[in-house]
Amino acid sequence: AQGAITDGGGLSLKKKQPKTFKVKIITVDAEMEFSCEMKWKGKDLFDLVCRALGLRETWFFGLQYTIKGMCTWLKMDKKVLDQEIPKEDPISFHFLAKFYPEKVEEELLQEITQHLFFLQVKKQILNEEIYCSPEATVLLASYAVQAKYGDYDPNFHEPGFLAHDELLPKRVLRQYQLTAEMWEEKITAWYAEHRGIARDEAEMNYLKIAQDLEMYGVNYFPIQNKNHTDLLLGVDAKGIHVYSINNRFSPNKSFEWSAIRNISYSEKELTIKPLDKKAEVFKFFSSQLKVNKLILQLCIGNHDLFMRRRKVDSIEIQQMKAQAREEKARKKMENQRLAREKQLREEAERAKEELERRLFQLEDEARQANEALLRSQEAAELLAEKAQIAEEEAKLLAQNAAEAEQERQRLEITALKTKEEKRLMEQKMREAELIAVKLVKESDRRAKEAEHLKQDLHEAREAEQKAKQKLLDITRLNYPHMVKYPQYSPADTRDANFDKGSIKLDLKDIDLKRLSFEIERERYQYSCGVNK
Repeated sequence: AQGAITDGGGLSLKKKQPKTFKVKIITVDAEMEFSCEMKWKGKDLFDLVCRALGLRETWFFGLQYTIKGMCTWLKMDKKVLDQEIPKEDPISFHFLAKFYPEKVEEELLQEITQHLFFLQVKKQILNEEIYCSPEATVLLASYAVQAKYGDYDPNFHEPGFLAHDELLPKRVLRQYQLTAEMWEEKITAWYAEHRGIARDEAEMNYLKIAQDLEMYGVNYFPIQNKNHTDLLLGVDAKGIHVYSINNRFSPNKSFEWSAIRNISYSEKELTIKPLDKKAEVFKFFSSQLKVNKLILQLCIGNHDLFMRRRKVDSIEIQQMKAQAREEKARKKMENQRLAREKQLREEAERAKEELERRLFQLEDEARQANEALLRSQEAAELLAEKAQIAEEEAKLLAQNAAEAEQERQRLEITALKTKEEKRLMEQKMREAELIAVKLVKESDRRAKEAEHLKQDLHEAREAEQKAKQKLLDITRLNYPHMVKYPQYSPADTRDANFDKGSIKLDLKDIDLKRLSFEIERERYQYSCGVNK
């Protein structure tokens, strides 16, 4: 009758209980799902996850979940379903580092362990759970880029190749007014310096820098002292630290694990007893009992690891360290071999590029030589054509030169003729000038003679008049009967040779006629000389 249902046929049907439940495991960079048996304890699930990851350094990790806004860790010794876990399907757990090593290079032996720590610490820095100076964040980012992309190659890693990568905390980006290109340039400058560093080595260099940060590996919890002053309690690999509420960098008080004798809690009170019995016992109070349980759990785990580091390694650890050394040696040799092969490949590629460049250069030179040959042939043809033209021009010039020589000779003869004619002309001009001067002189002389002649003519006419008057008077005296007849002919008067006056008049007339004849003759001769 207990939980049984009977059907009409009298058969008893029991409700089937599920034999498994599903969980989703979320690592820093992946997700996995598993089917778990109902009776599994926390350690069974944890071991399954570690086997799936190939992880042997299991003591650093745990399965974390969130319930009622508080992060807590799955207990290994209790059944999974008996713990206060979220009621969901599948149940989600985060596989995270719960405890941190003091010296990452010595304690992290497996590459997977190192990689998981690298991813988790990197996320904490980007989420500002661990404070890091801007300068250190740039250096850390360069190692993260080296781990992801390998060696820097300017031909492949062009500007903008980090545009989609989250490498710097938002606080740093806000603090400096730099563009994404400027930040990439700064990171790339460091990234280029890491050439030849393998991925695991770059991740280890990242963790070696990060482990020196003040907030690295510290779990903080809000507490109060007996005076009800708000404080922060920090638990890490080295001990317990008490901080002011606003200062997570420098603790006010610290208790190293080697100096702690006992840690206990009662309800909300947690007590730390130093190894020195004379020292003051430190008591503080938390807001919840679960917080005290979590603090105690972290204290026990960190204390155990602290003490184990100072003991002789177990056989398992020794084997793991030996394997790690062998693996590192093998990887070192492998990296050296790969580096050598890469170097040889790069040299071969450079040689190939050089040969291709040389081949291209030779082809270019051959092409240029061929073009030069074609140009030479064209030039030769052009020169031949020019030579023919020049020859024709030379013939034409020779012909022109001959014609010019003939013209020159003609002009020379003409010049000689012209020179002779010029000489004759000049001679004639000189003669004409002499004649002109002579004629001017003769003209002056003739003018003077004309004046004398005019004077003589005037005197002759006056003498003629006087003669005529005298003749008239004589006539009147000798021939009075002719008075009535005054008319007379001038010829008769001239023909009359009655006295000396009449004779003198005839001589004058003869001289005048002769003078006039001479003047006419000389004028004719002058005209003929000028016309010549």
